[in-house]
Amino acid sequence: MSFPILSSLIALPIVGAVLLLFVRGVDEEQTARLARQVALIVSVLVFFETLLLWARFNPASADFQFVERHAWIPAFGISYAIGVDGISLFLLVLTAFLTPIALLSSWESVHKQMKAFCMFVLLLESAMMGVFVSLDLFLFYIFWDAMLVPMYFLIGIWGYDRRIYAAIKFMLYTMAGSVLMLLAILGLAILHYNATGSYSFDLLKIYALNVPRPVQFWFFLAFALAFAIKVPLFPFHTWLPDAHVEAPTAGSVILAGVLLKMGTYGLLRFAFPLFPQAAEFFAPALAVLAVVGIIYGALVAMVQPDMKKLVAYSSVSHLGFVVLGLAAMNTQGVQGAVYQMLNHGVSTGGLFLIVGMLSDRRHTRLIAEFGGLKKVMPHLVAAFLLVTLSSIGLPGLNGFVGEFLILLGAFRWDPRFAAFAASGVILSATYMLWMFQRVNYGTVTNEKNASLPDLRPREWVVIVPIIAVAILMGVLPNLFLAPIEPSVEKLLNQFHQSSTTRIEASVDPVTGHQSPPTSEAAR
Repeated sequence: MSFPILSSLIALPIVGAVLLLFVRGVDEEQTARLARQVALIVSVLVFFETLLLWARFNPASADFQFVERHAWIPAFGISYAIGVDGISLFLLVLTAFLTPIALLSSWESVHKQMKAFCMFVLLLESAMMGVFVSLDLFLFYIFWDAMLVPMYFLIGIWGYDRRIYAAIKFMLYTMAGSVLMLLAILGLAILHYNATGSYSFDLLKIYALNVPRPVQFWFFLAFALAFAIKVPLFPFHTWLPDAHVEAPTAGSVILAGVLLKMGTYGLLRFAFPLFPQAAEFFAPALAVLAVVGIIYGALVAMVQPDMKKLVAYSSVSHLGFVVLGLAAMNTQGVQGAVYQMLNHGVSTGGLFLIVGMLSDRRHTRLIAEFGGLKKVMPHLVAAFLLVTLSSIGLPGLNGFVGEFLILLGAFRWDPRFAAFAASGVILSATYMLWMFQRVNYGTVTNEKNASLPDLRPREWVVIVPIIAVAILMGVLPNLFLAPIEPSVEKLLNQFHQSSTTRIEASVDPVTGHQSPPTSEAAR
């Protein structure tokens, strides 16, 4: 395609946000209505554009497609370089799919500064798109930090009682990791200068850079910490429950559906292939933290009295599976990890939408305040059930495929990790079904629940696409796995070639002292 479709995916939401500055109505209510409509139209256009991208994407190719390169700061080798492969393609589609749904979910629940709210959602969408298509490390970092600002304001302005605390905690945690990653990025550019005589932040050139083994360890830790905080991986997860509980429904949907995937995407795209020997060394430690997070997140979710906090801790558990699949670094594990990123965005986004609908009706999220909803609003409960089954990985729905591939990949790598992680599947079913039973079954003990309205037309439009995608991904997984596989195979081949066949001196990662040359493959 001669049309710069990836640039337009980044630019169109920004253009929409700028247009909102000029939206004026005769009164505040009309201004809010016009702002919602403009933002929704822009986000739907972006979604259709990602579908066009998917239609034009060559699923047999492992290379980056629709690549655009323009010099930006040539003196330092910084360029505007973007492209998409099978790993990032569906993350773009997921981002564009969830953004209009998030806007629709806030149609009646956001009552103040609606124009500013829509602007921040569109700016956040633009930054998220930029993260997934960046092929320049400096450009990636710009988008990585840029997406923090809209989310900070979405939580801090439109959140609940402790929104300021949650927004500041979110910002401080993620910025702390980002600073270390920036230092490692600058270090890579200096290494490229020492090797070639010119600076470069181009990802493909950095991939080919022979980073010394002791340096790999420190740079990998810098990248991995930034990404582990974003996942969030245990024990860096403490910002997530606060951010989710205090965020508005739209913020929680985007945070769970897309922002958390930045961490796992970063591990796969940057940390593992850039520093393969360090990644191979630290993979068991990452797997241990992932398994601990799977079990810990499930156990803590089980005792939560607040539905939103329960779903938040379930994210810690589910994303532990993604990190485990990445740590295995085999075809099944990594494909399952990418698929599970998409699954989690659909299923957990759907759960936050359901919780938001209940919260809008009752102004509480406490499980004890509900009960017997099946008799009062059967359609909403039916949607709740399907999304719940999707989240726990029922065969025939999306969650099963990702978890199955991850456990298969983990078993091929180290059966012990797979055995412990499998317990998380059982625990997930336990806390999700127990929560569903307490909220929806039994008798209506609270008279406030007796007259709650069932799904409204707008809510049908919000939840039906989520359920449809969950079923589609469960029944036709190869529709998504086929374009992912070539890029995953290429990345794994590069990773294993770099980590196991290079013959070089064995270096202590702390002291830098060398021992006689040793073959990694022989070892």
